[in-house]
Order: sequence, then structure tokens, then C-alpha cells
Amino acid sequence: MIPVTKLNQQETVVNCDLIELIEANPDTTITMTTGRKLIITDSVDSILEKIVAYKRQINATK
Repeated sequence: MIPVTKLNQQETVVNCDLIELIEANPDTTITMTTGRKLIITDSVDSILEKIVAYKRQINATK
């Protein structure tokens, strides 16, 4: 799970295993495998860094 900030400045947590697509157009939009879309203030690069850090943390505990 990674934290993201919605446009209304509300922080929420997303299951990064369910992310299908991340687009920057101009706001960052995350499309989930369920079809749900989230428009967030975080950049695409920031989201990718959070995903990599999360995956490293999960794999380090195995």
C-alpha cells in the first residue's frame, strides 16, 4: 500500500498491486484494475518511487 494525495488534499492509501495504469495529463491519474480512477497531486515519478520502495520493503521481510 502506498500513500497518495487527492486533489482535495486528502491523503489516501492505494494498493499498488491493483494499479493498471498511471498517466500524467496534466494531473496524475491512476487507473485501477477495477476500473476506478484516482486523480492525484503526486507526480508519476513520485508514485513509481513509492511503489519501488514498497516492493523493496515487502521483499526484504521475506
